[in-house]
Amino acid sequence: MSVPLGGRRGRFGAGLAHRISGAGGMGMVPGYVEKTNPFAIGGKLLRVNWLFVLAACGLAGIGYAALYSAGGGHPEPFAEPQLVRFFAALLMMLAIAMVDIRVLAKTSWVLWGIGVVLLAAVWKFGHVGLGAKRWLDIGPLHIQPSEFMKLFLAMALAAWFHRASHERVGNPIFLLPAVVAILVPAGLILKEPNLGTAVITMTIGGAVMFAAGVRWWKFALVLAIVAVAAPFVYAHLHGYQKERILTFLHPGRDPLGAGYNIIQSKIALGAGGMWGQGFLHGTQNQLDFLPEKQTDFIFTVIAEEFGFAGAVGVIGLLFSMCWMALYTALSCRHQYGRLVGVGIATNLFLYCFVNMAMVMGLIPVGGVPLPLISYGGSAQTAVMLGFGVLMSIHVHRDVEFERQDDG
Repeated sequence: MSVPLGGRRGRFGAGLAHRISGAGGMGMVPGYVEKTNPFAIGGKLLRVNWLFVLAACGLAGIGYAALYSAGGGHPEPFAEPQLVRFFAALLMMLAIAMVDIRVLAKTSWVLWGIGVVLLAAVWKFGHVGLGAKRWLDIGPLHIQPSEFMKLFLAMALAAWFHRASHERVGNPIFLLPAVVAILVPAGLILKEPNLGTAVITMTIGGAVMFAAGVRWWKFALVLAIVAVAAPFVYAHLHGYQKERILTFLHPGRDPLGAGYNIIQSKIALGAGGMWGQGFLHGTQNQLDFLPEKQTDFIFTVIAEEFGFAGAVGVIGLLFSMCWMALYTALSCRHQYGRLVGVGIATNLFLYCFVNMAMVMGLIPVGGVPLPLISYGGSAQTAVMLGFGVLMSIHVHRDVEFERQDDG
């Protein structure tokens, strides 16, 4: 007797299967195969979540306005190149959405391997910028592989877990390759050094494993080990990383040095008031007091010029996209799509939360951009690549994967 896909995936998979069968009308029918012609591009385009696409375009429009202001009221050097890259990435996203998710699933470990190779190449041949070696020059391209690795990791872990029974997921030996798949790229990212992205990468891996059915007490054990090891880790941090932590705890200790960024950021956030100082009239922005205003601190430009109301609007749009990404995972009928969707939703949420918490002084400053708003090609392309995979999951949410013996 065949087993409904996702029926033996532990509480998370079973819970999703119950919600889908109760809400979708079609249910988890054994042997069900998507009725849509897999080669009918028109039909696939109709299945794309166009509300999500519209939200992404809205974010890009907000980003264009913010970067236009950060550039002193000129489309160059930030706004226009970013907009051109976005439209190219939008076409890429829609093209990926047309690809059968089962085809993408087969490339998961290959992409993971490519990502690891690129991270190793950064360590050996990478370009140094702002005191870290995070970028790689490949011909005319200037890329940051760690941004792409987060998606590749989610896909690889989903490929590992999507056919596993609950019993196998509970087996520590079965979990060992997944843990290695997380630690290898995280270790290479730490060597750049890029502590923030390494932590986000490990969190994405943990989220996918939790969604796959790994028990909570195993995560609690890992957190306990991290807490015990924290003093040792702190002792081996780079000098600038320690400085960021000390500045976070005491921002006034060096107001013209290490504390300058966060102090100016808070001034800009407060200066916006309820309705803002007006487009192109933010004093901190236009007088160049804001550091890295086109990248990590772009949210302060929005808050200063459009106020609390504008900032809340941007936050609402960002987190509505996080919810739509999670809903895509919840509504998917195959475990691979559910797990990759959870990874993409987690990545998007962490982008938003970490960036905004950073500029507000709630966490130490780190190089995490605001998706589709901050200036930068690698982050934007990686985010849109993830959105393309997410849309492929949405379009092909009813397909059935070939079954294997769970062992």
